[in-house]
Amino acid sequence: MKTLLITGTDTEIGKTVVTLSLIAYWQKYRLLEQLGVMKLIQTGSPGDSGLYQELFPLNQPAELLNPVSYPTPIAPPLAAEKQRQPVDLTTIWQALTSLSKQREFVLMEALGGLGSPVTWEMTVADLASAWRLPIVLVVPVKLGAIGQTVANIALARQHKLQIKGLIFNCLTAEAESQQPNWTPSELITNLCQVPILGTIPHLNDSNDVEKLAHVASNLELEHLW
Repeated sequence: MKTLLITGTDTEIGKTVVTLSLIAYWQKYRLLEQLGVMKLIQTGSPGDSGLYQELFPLNQPAELLNPVSYPTPIAPPLAAEKQRQPVDLTTIWQALTSLSKQREFVLMEALGGLGSPVTWEMTVADLASAWRLPIVLVVPVKLGAIGQTVANIALARQHKLQIKGLIFNCLTAEAESQQPNWTPSELITNLCQVPILGTIPHLNDSNDVEKLAHVASNLELEHLW
């Protein structure tokens, strides 16, 4: 199963921007019809899966794009509890298996960080381990990111995950100039010993597909496929 789980150090740090950039890259430089895209679990509406469909002709049924969703934008086990139901991992696994048979490669966007709960018993890291999903870790360029990165890499190694690399994401225009201070590549490489694939600059319009493809083309993507 050729799948990549796009996860991060926390929530709201740019996993969706990275996902969109990689989809845009496939559309411009490869064959989009060979790419499958999935949101692991969606909480809240409108969600990321709707944005995927809005920006790209993915030609995927809704149940394979986002197999499980809940209306309340909180942690999945709590959102599912509000609906008086458990998180349905079986449906997600079946959708992923089906999509992987139809496409050459599948991008799956996770939620929160590696330590974020998926169910009452499992975190994103637990799920990635159980399903043997390679990961790329999205790191926001901000104060505190070094410690968060080290902690998430340690959690990934504890679960024996295959770490494809780190992608930095500039949340603000200031982050671009502060990157050497907030997320210095040499220090993070020394501490974590994983590849750094590059940086997504601050984007004024994160829905600009051409720009998304361009910034993705500047990443070291050969580590991912």
